[in-house]
Amino acid sequence: MNIINILEEIEKVDGEVYERLNPRRAAMKSFYGFGSKVALAALPMALGSMFKKAYGQTTNSVIDVLNFALTLEYIEYNFYQTGINTAGLIPAGTPAVGAINTIRDHELAHVNLLKGAITASGGTPVSYTAASFDFTAKGNFPTVFSDYPTFLAVAQVFEDTGVRAYKGQAGNLMSSPSVLQTALQIHSVEARHASHIRQMRKAPAGGGLTSLKPWITGANDSGVAAAAASYAGEDNVTQLDINIPGLGFSVNASTEAFDEPLTKDQVLAIASLFIK
Repeated sequence: MNIINILEEIEKVDGEVYERLNPRRAAMKSFYGFGSKVALAALPMALGSMFKKAYGQTTNSVIDVLNFALTLEYIEYNFYQTGINTAGLIPAGTPAVGAINTIRDHELAHVNLLKGAITASGGTPVSYTAASFDFTAKGNFPTVFSDYPTFLAVAQVFEDTGVRAYKGQAGNLMSSPSVLQTALQIHSVEARHASHIRQMRKAPAGGGLTSLKPWITGANDSGVAAAAASYAGEDNVTQLDINIPGLGFSVNASTEAFDEPLTKDQVLAIASLFIK
């Protein structure tokens, strides 16, 4: 067992791990001490004790939020991976191939990061495989892997929902600034995915929805009636009790300028359509 590697791997997930233990040099000394004083069989328990102390302030609610986020990331990763594995779905020789592969890679990175963060926090990550999901959403999208525009439409719903889901959990992560920062870093990337997928739907091969904007306009602008729940509340035009159109902006511009959060219950209700 390479203790230094363990620390370095955890540091990729939690940049404050050394500060949680003690100053870096002292932490290294402590771990080397374990290696010389503790029998190899007992080393995992000793390490667990140290990390329990280091992360003892992490609440179950934070781990719950992380597992909630991990569930969404599993859905997205397996969705894109299944699309990539489906011959003839994504137009060969087009930029779409690279884009979908890149987004898939981002989602996998999110999955692995969240798994590491949950484990390091003393929790147990949820686990899903492609077989865990029904991407037809109980039959709402029967051609999701045989019709490219439908595949992109579902991708847009996932990405828009993901953006709103992360925003909805920000308040629950206030007690853990490092986790909140990581969640916000994922949140902004999901927003970029959403914008890019929307642009792909504007292309002829993607459905030719030339009026679709890179951001959400009004409530459900996806063109997919079954996705209405993912856009609930997006037509809100009041911020901080101020009516935005009353400031001289159009209703569309007022909804586009502000993205609304989704609650955990709302997101789980949406996700439940895709989980077997």
